[in-house]
Amino acid sequence: MSGSKGQPVVELREVRKTYRLGSHVIPALQGIDLAVRRGELLALTGPSGSGKSTILNLCGLIDRPDSGAILFAGQPVGGLDEIGRTLLRRDALGFVFQSFNLVPVMTVAENVDYPLFIAGVPPAERRERVAAQLEAVGLAEHAQHRPDALSGGQRQRVAIARALVKRPRLVIADEPTASLDSHTADQVLDLMRERCHAEGAAFVIATHDSRLTSRCDRVLALLDGRLQ
Repeated sequence: MSGSKGQPVVELREVRKTYRLGSHVIPALQGIDLAVRRGELLALTGPSGSGKSTILNLCGLIDRPDSGAILFAGQPVGGLDEIGRTLLRRDALGFVFQSFNLVPVMTVAENVDYPLFIAGVPPAERRERVAAQLEAVGLAEHAQHRPDALSGGQRQRVAIARALVKRPRLVIADEPTASLDSHTADQVLDLMRERCHAEGAAFVIATHDSRLTSRCDRVLALLDGRLQ
């Protein structure tokens, strides 16, 4: 799925999603239209329950909408089976989480290498790409350390390197600075912005952090499942 710079990486068209909680029906998204382009850092803000995580799950092909369409690089993904969705996630998406989600028994280099290993990239190319990505996030000298030897900010840099090493079209980030102090958060945000523009990936970030929104290219507010 190739796309020009002007074409959205991911697009939601009149997307609706509800959840059932016992006998209650909760409208998570109520007719969302959204397009995110290559090299764009987009922040989604809003109170808990406003629909941010639902949009991340839909953009990340983890969940499916009740109605409406999701397009990736201009191609509808609604008809893909679970294998097709898994392969698209593997090859074209990266994820960054609040809790880092690093594998504690693996070194920094092994954590970053893991998506390439899963994707079947040849070992020599994997080593080269991992080394380049760790250099880009300033952690080359920590390649053989375990995550528990790193600070929170360093772990989040590893998570960003892992998300970007497979050269994804889209990176999904869920509260990536929530567990970081202000100085560390500033460093991580600058890194995300720099790598976003350097790599040309689109970032969709759910956040409550005003430090992050001030650095994003676009900020959209959600309330009760609607974009404001």
